[in-house]
Amino acid sequence: MNPANAAPTITVPALASMRSRGVPLVATTAYDATLAATIDASGIDIILIGDSLGMVVQGRSTTLAVSVEHMVYHCAAVARGVERALLIGDMPFASYPSPDVAYANAARLIGEGGIAMVKLEGAGPVLESLQYLAARDIPVCAHLGLTPQSVHRMGGFRVQGRNADAASRLKADAHAVVESGASLLVLEGVPAELAREITAASAIPTIGIGAGVACDGQILVCYDILGLTRGHRPRFVADFMQGAESVQAAFEAFAAAVRERRFPDATQSY
Repeated sequence: MNPANAAPTITVPALASMRSRGVPLVATTAYDATLAATIDASGIDIILIGDSLGMVVQGRSTTLAVSVEHMVYHCAAVARGVERALLIGDMPFASYPSPDVAYANAARLIGEGGIAMVKLEGAGPVLESLQYLAARDIPVCAHLGLTPQSVHRMGGFRVQGRNADAASRLKADAHAVVESGASLLVLEGVPAELAREITAASAIPTIGIGAGVACDGQILVCYDILGLTRGHRPRFVADFMQGAESVQAAFEAFAAAVRERRFPDATQSY
């Protein structure tokens, strides 16, 4: 039986329901209709149209050159290939400097791009835009820890929250994004124990990437799942094409490993 035909469409409220039932959330990225359809057929719950496309599709060294136009184009392409998975679109760099600008750009991603939720990086000054969107029925996924749009401030793609002060700030930011109305929280590049503490204290589901197994779900970039990682391979990346008979089987293997909490293991966590 095709998993996409065996289960209902994933909605924003379904994420909280799955968390309450102890069902791990499985997420990956996609940037085109064909691969998105294959991912959807594998039974994966969430597809993120990430501004990671700047690196893995456009070949850039960071995500910073990705525009709203790029995101609308790729969101719409992915949406044409998906029937079941929940679609989340990244708000690219400098696209949410104020609530009104954030609303205009988020409305385009949802209206033209066909997604259900937008993702914003950071807290602090971002909270005003996050709260503005959530209050106007635009579901928001927050993103804390290693936030790629802050690569220059952080001095590279570095694990965040390693010392006590940084960990306290991350915990405070996690609380703040929940209070501002986020429905989902991505934790990237965070020590596993800190991610466990944030998840336990969070009123919304958490999705980890390089944040240990205790998060409510996991996400990997689609090309990393398929063993197509270029250059440096982060510790948390695993090649699920090894031993798989097809691309769809690789995504099914990834989903099974997440749902059985076999991924990530201790060697794939910080």
